[in-house]
Amino acid sequence: MRLKIMPLKKSFSVHRVPLILFLCQLMSALEVPLDQLENLVQPPTITRQSPKDYIIDPRENIEIQCEAKGKPPPSFSWTRNGTHFDIDKDPLVKMLPNSGTLVISITIEGKAETYEGVYQCTARNERGAAISNNIIIRPSRSPLWTKEKLEQITILKGQSLVLPCRPPLGLPPPIIFWMDNSFQRLPQSERVSQGLNGDLYFSNVLPEDTREDYVCYARFNHTQTIQQKQPISVKVHSMDELNDTITANLSDSEFYGAKSYIERPPKLLSPEGRTSHKEELRENVLSLECIAEGLPTPSITWTKEDGELPINRTSYTNFRKTLNINLVSEADSGKYKCTARNPLGFVEHTISVTVKAAPYWITAPKNLVLSPGEDGTLICRANGNPKPKISWLTNGVPIEMAPDDPSRKIDGDTILFSDVQESSSAVYQCNASNEYGYLLANAFVNVLAEPPRILTDANLHYQVITDRPAMLDCAFFGSPIPTFKWFKGTKGSVLQENTYIFHDNGTLEIPVAQKDSAGTYTCVVRNKLGMAKNDVHLEIKDPTRIIKHPEYKVVQRGGKVSFECKVKHDPTLIATLTWLKDNGELPNDGRFSIDNDHLVIMNISDEDDATYTCVANTSLDIVSASAVLRVVAPVYDRPNPPFDLELTSLLERSVQLSWIPGDENNSPITDFIIEYEDSLHEPGIWHHHSDVPGTQTTAELKLSPYVKYSFRVIAVNSIGRSLPSEVSEYYMTKAAEPEENPTAVEGIGSEPDNLVITWQPLKGFDSNGPGLQYKVSWRQKDGDDEWTSVVVANVSKYIVSGTPTFVPYLVKVQALNDVGFAPEPVIIIGHSGEDLPMVAPSNVHVNVVNSTLAEVHWEPVPPKSIRGHLKGYRIYYWKVKNSSKRNKRHVEKKILTFNGNKTHGMLPGLEPFSHYMLNVRVVNGKGEGPASVDRVFNTPEGVPSAPLFLKIVNPTLDSLTLEWDPPSHPNGILTAYTLKFQPINSTHELGPLVDIKIPANMTSLILRNLSYNTRYKFYFYAQTSAGSGSQITEEAVTTVDEGKMAGVHPPAVGADKEIHFATSPAMHTSRPTFYKVRPVNPRIRNVTAAAAETYANISWEYEGPDHVHFYVEYGVAGSKEEWRKEIVNGSRSFFGLKGLLPGTSYKVRVGAEGDSGFVSSEDVFETGPAMASRQVDIATQGWFIGLMCAVALLILILLIVCFIRRNKGGKYPVKEKEDAHADPEIQPMKEDDGTFGEYRSLESDAEDHKPSKKGSRTPSDRTVKKEDSDDSLVDYGEGVNGQFNEDGSFIGQYSGKKEKEPAEGNESSEAPSPVNAMNSFV
Repeated sequence: MRLKIMPLKKSFSVHRVPLILFLCQLMSALEVPLDQLENLVQPPTITRQSPKDYIIDPRENIEIQCEAKGKPPPSFSWTRNGTHFDIDKDPLVKMLPNSGTLVISITIEGKAETYEGVYQCTARNERGAAISNNIIIRPSRSPLWTKEKLEQITILKGQSLVLPCRPPLGLPPPIIFWMDNSFQRLPQSERVSQGLNGDLYFSNVLPEDTREDYVCYARFNHTQTIQQKQPISVKVHSMDELNDTITANLSDSEFYGAKSYIERPPKLLSPEGRTSHKEELRENVLSLECIAEGLPTPSITWTKEDGELPINRTSYTNFRKTLNINLVSEADSGKYKCTARNPLGFVEHTISVTVKAAPYWITAPKNLVLSPGEDGTLICRANGNPKPKISWLTNGVPIEMAPDDPSRKIDGDTILFSDVQESSSAVYQCNASNEYGYLLANAFVNVLAEPPRILTDANLHYQVITDRPAMLDCAFFGSPIPTFKWFKGTKGSVLQENTYIFHDNGTLEIPVAQKDSAGTYTCVVRNKLGMAKNDVHLEIKDPTRIIKHPEYKVVQRGGKVSFECKVKHDPTLIATLTWLKDNGELPNDGRFSIDNDHLVIMNISDEDDATYTCVANTSLDIVSASAVLRVVAPVYDRPNPPFDLELTSLLERSVQLSWIPGDENNSPITDFIIEYEDSLHEPGIWHHHSDVPGTQTTAELKLSPYVKYSFRVIAVNSIGRSLPSEVSEYYMTKAAEPEENPTAVEGIGSEPDNLVITWQPLKGFDSNGPGLQYKVSWRQKDGDDEWTSVVVANVSKYIVSGTPTFVPYLVKVQALNDVGFAPEPVIIIGHSGEDLPMVAPSNVHVNVVNSTLAEVHWEPVPPKSIRGHLKGYRIYYWKVKNSSKRNKRHVEKKILTFNGNKTHGMLPGLEPFSHYMLNVRVVNGKGEGPASVDRVFNTPEGVPSAPLFLKIVNPTLDSLTLEWDPPSHPNGILTAYTLKFQPINSTHELGPLVDIKIPANMTSLILRNLSYNTRYKFYFYAQTSAGSGSQITEEAVTTVDEGKMAGVHPPAVGADKEIHFATSPAMHTSRPTFYKVRPVNPRIRNVTAAAAETYANISWEYEGPDHVHFYVEYGVAGSKEEWRKEIVNGSRSFFGLKGLLPGTSYKVRVGAEGDSGFVSSEDVFETGPAMASRQVDIATQGWFIGLMCAVALLILILLIVCFIRRNKGGKYPVKEKEDAHADPEIQPMKEDDGTFGEYRSLESDAEDHKPSKKGSRTPSDRTVKKEDSDDSLVDYGEGVNGQFNEDGSFIGQYSGKKEKEPAEGNESSEAPSPVNAMNSFV
């Protein structure tokens, strides 16, 4: 008979002990429970061993594991490389007690390499011998990289690149990763990624890939070491950089316009070619890789030919460049195709995959426990690719060499046993192997003869709930395998299978236990060697039930909820009730409380929205019931209006109001607002009376006399106000004298002989009674007169006539009604009316500071002559005539006003070399007094403006004729003209500079002995005794030598004077020497603003290429509003902003349009305050209208001249870039275009006129740095509309009378007054 012991099933009883013995019927095998059955022998079984391929850390001791069990306990021995390993002869090797595990101590002495080899353990006792796998011991290795010299890799942008890693061979192989010298991982992407071989692949390189520290690291996990390759340096060049590098040696056309990189279709970097082959072992991870280069960066897709990729086992890594299939099998063999694609094309690669397999078990041999005379079978079946070979061993010896055993027969992968005896006990080993590995399994045959034994404890008690299954255990052992039967009661019959279920391990199962199933059950086991029995007891209990389930609840936030859960259970059992929230414990929160069968939650919040479960459990069963709590937002709303208003305690000046609050609507009332209506004076209008806290429902209200009151109440919570309550009853208070007097009392004369007294009348509510009137009283402040009083009706003004001029008065206004007077009023001081001042300022004299600035002094007038409030002193000044041209012109008078405590002031913005007159007047609230005696003063000479034009006519082979007009603003007497010129070649290089002085009375000249077919740049400016003025530039070209014309000079034109000058041999006999002009980095700097009340002139300096279009952005300083943008017409370096607010700070910046757009730094300016000025209205004067027509005609003529000049120089590109080649020695200001230039000192002009060997580019607006200015409006005070301080700085304002002169005013090369410029804008 075949026997097998199975494990006991765990009982429902808490008194039962777990059974270790298990029984299962399989191949007639019986597992012997050695820990429960003494004196039973069993062959050895290997329970623990080291892995087949055991890589050790050479720095630590070697431990080779081998553990086994058996009875008697086995002994252990080892072989090394196929021969016996005598551990006693090696002092470094010891075997652990009661174990076969070897410990080799190499930390102090010895080397790991000495113990490298193949080890096998044998565990042996009297019943047989078990062997371990062949354990291959190899020490881990982490070698260094070989030294190599790595040159910098230089590559063009867009090309592909592979950085090789080639790590040293280690054991086990290292993990590869790329970092920089700071140990930061290098970022990887679809464009840059690491291959399976460790190399770093770039599909295309970018400039940001340039770095000197591409470092490949190899991490050897076994020894916890990291080895580092020498850093690789990569330099990525763009085509533009390459062009710049070779510009010095190649012509300008080479590489110009070439793309910095070329787009191209994909090409595979790894693997190479169109096909490849990959072999992988079963149950490993199959990793296939495709890395491609191309531009744009290609994307990778994967497919399998004639099949689909396994969805659950497929994953992608390395940005889909690597396909991974887990747990591969033979079915995954086939062809896999990767496709690299970008917009320019695609490339494909096919990888043929073959899945091989090391041996794996189909049926591993199992231990056999047989009784004498029985039969048995050991089966060893394995598979693999290729098919593995099966071989058998007995007790570690090949079965062919083992002693014969008549009870066994070998049939390939099966050993058949028949009529076994005790001597048939042995351990058999099955070995299945192919070229990819092997499997080794130990299985013993143990022949035993044992009578039955019951392993379950005797007299166990089982408790089971009604209608549930009962499992009664009867674990047993015996050889041969015993049979078993179950009985109920002391005299019961054998239980049958139609009601019960009998398990092979002896367990009795009652499928549905009922009350009558309770009782004592007996288990009896037998074999041919004996019998054993055991009693167990079964009790049936009532189930636990929930008779009142918790119910679904919807509660508002902040509310309260209660869940009820009633339980009924077996009275002999103890029940426990537990509450859960979302299947977890309740929060440790004081808001949660459990009271008997109830769960109560207070002050509910959104976090309490959950499922709540009550769990009732006993030792035998558990039941539960759940309910959902939904927390919703409370219906918050404004309170309902109060009601039942009642007036009590009615007194003359107070009353008590009470009310009943309305519903709070889930938001507590915080306040009550009490309002009243005065139906006597303001019917229908409600006024605020007072607020009271939300906890009060009564209020003591203070009342005023002579008011017919009614009240209403409004409740307030966090949501808002309620509707007003119903109106209370009316209550009329008694009249009384006024408590207040009128406010805002003033006494101001409107005429020289009156005093106007005004006040703010009382409201009807404040009258306190009928018959409201006002008592108006006044008297002179400095006299002894009595008060004069008059009572007037309810008005707000009273006029006192016949007063002396501008005399102080004491004034008061008192309220009264039919009951009486208000308290004594406050006395205020007023003045009777003003009259014009009687006296002009005296001792007026002028000090001329410079050509544009003068200082005026005067003596103040006597205070009594002012006859009013002193407002200040006003200076009228105007230009009478020009010192160089004595013709009369219409006068434009200008005005400056200064504070009354001033006795001097500065006049800015004067014109040089001009004749001025001025007078001073005192100003009060009525107006101006008489003017002082006119004073005359002259301004000295200044530097002239630029000549009106410069044109070159009649070009010949070697001569050019120059014509010009004098400056429109000579600002003095012209002393001479200066002409400078130099040749310019086609590459914008400048030749030598020639300087010529020309008499002031000339307007043309002829230059001879010039080089033929040569372009010349001319710089021309005028001079006065004050210095050099602004320059004008022009370019012209001599004609080409056509052979016959060589050496022939054209005749002089008209009366032009010819200038002959000797040229150097270099100029005459050969081409001139030229100098390369440095390019200017584009930038905008020195942004300045000169502001008036509502407009500002913005100017700036620009350095860079020509034909740049500018824009001006501005906004209120400190404001978050967006910048307002104005486009500048052309390439001017100035712009006028209009429509600004007076007295406001603005921020401004200047930018350039286009691809090369750049923006200047910000500047802040402030417009002047709005101040009125007295001026003559000239807009309706006939002479002014005629003057404006003449100015318009002059402007039209100038535009035509400018158009002719602009087209004069032909289409040569240097002409278009005139400003780029300005005279390097002269930096003029653009006065003609309205910009505010700065000053140049005479000393700096002298230095600048020295010829330079090299040309240099100047800013296109020819402006000079601000710090070079001699004076500016900023030096005079607080702004254009400011006033002068004691030191003479400007604090006043002026405005020009519309009696303009023709456009004759001198322009100065010094900084022009911003005020003049502003007047030109108006």
